[in-house]
Amino acid sequence: MSDENLLTRREFTLESALAILSAATITITGCGDDDGPDSGPSGQGEVGAISANHGHTVTITSAQLTAGSALTATLTTGNGHTHTIDLTAAQVASIGQNQQVSVVSTTNEAHNHTVTFN
Repeated sequence: MSDENLLTRREFTLESALAILSAATITITGCGDDDGPDSGPSGQGEVGAISANHGHTVTITSAQLTAGSALTATLTTGNGHTHTIDLTAAQVASIGQNQQVSVVSTTNEAHNHTVTFN
């Protein structure tokens, strides 16, 4: 293996931490409650995949998908700040039909993220 493919200790630690957090996010968002139906395409709504992520999460609930209206969603706090994304009614409908939709978040703390659903 060439040296150009090797990770530094810092890169390895960061990638490992992100992988562990991703697994925890999937587990947490996969848990539903018994208060009522929550039956989006995945049964719980749709969780967005966030580029260059450092602790944010975003979920479009099955109720929001069913309503099919335009919406603004907040990426949860990551390192002390949040971002938002705006989805049109057409984008929400596409997400509800398991089609891939990508949007760019607001810029905060001198950066933004691309959020992809499905």
